[in-house]
Amino acid sequence: MTRWGLTIPLTGVPLAEHREIVAALPGLGYTDAWSAESNGTDGFTPLALASQWAPELRLGPAIVPVYTRGPALLAQQAATLADLAPGRFVLGIGTSSDTIVERWNAIPFEEPYKRTRDTLRFLRRALAGEKVTEEYDTFAVRGFKLDGAPAVPPPIVLAALRPGMLRLAAREADGAITNWLAPADVPKVRAELGEEPELIARLFVCPTEDAEEARSIGRWMIAAYLNVPVYRAFHEWLGRGEALRPMNEAWAAGDRRKALEVIPDEVVDDLIVHGSPEACRARLREYVANGLTTPVLAIVPGGGMPVAEAVRALAPGA
Repeated sequence: MTRWGLTIPLTGVPLAEHREIVAALPGLGYTDAWSAESNGTDGFTPLALASQWAPELRLGPAIVPVYTRGPALLAQQAATLADLAPGRFVLGIGTSSDTIVERWNAIPFEEPYKRTRDTLRFLRRALAGEKVTEEYDTFAVRGFKLDGAPAVPPPIVLAALRPGMLRLAAREADGAITNWLAPADVPKVRAELGEEPELIARLFVCPTEDAEEARSIGRWMIAAYLNVPVYRAFHEWLGRGEALRPMNEAWAAGDRRKALEVIPDEVVDDLIVHGSPEACRARLREYVANGLTTPVLAIVPGGGMPVAEAVRALAPGA
């Protein structure tokens, strides 16, 4: 089954004003609402609200970092959402990036693979109601037990950008979350994950027929993300290393203007879905045809279309 997700909150719309938008999503054909966590809202609060506004939706954070909460607190927050949306909550966890973890939260970004693996293993036990006393490689937990484990333990999916984490997701999790990829990249990611696990991707969609405006917006986004080491490595693995090398070098030299200028149009068109709503929906279907299970739209304001209107125009039922 192909699912169709939306990223909440929508850019430029206060969270308190989302009730009507979220309540309408199931009627438009959306099956999921996924939050994020970087420098805006936290990953759990929008989902708690959505669980009451639209009881039909599956909900999940894509993702919450494994570093910025202690293991027990992460289990508590996941259990709370699982109770609010029994059988409809999916916990998305991952390393995040050195920018968010180290620069913004003053937490060492060390051994990301092991930290994710250890957190996954701890959460499996904690959310099943076990009392956990364990020395993991990256942390220790002594005598933690949830006071009321969820009746339906949530599936856990991992943020995964390269083979090691994709294979961990295949072995021990219930699926993988990725982003910043083109439809043609999906088979390479799917080959590492395997055919069966769910593959979720946040896709940036700018519904405008003004290609130059979409590319201008996209260049800023690409420069902000793909100079981060984890994303730079991801695109080197995908085969875009040479295409992005001039941008990476200009960014490292502090020349932000040049970094934007040297991003090829082809890269922007690969990574940002843009065009008319009909063209955007067709492009999203290419991802699904290539092996993506769950496209999660992240609507990028542009072209004069309000984001609430774009939600309707890009809906699978439109």
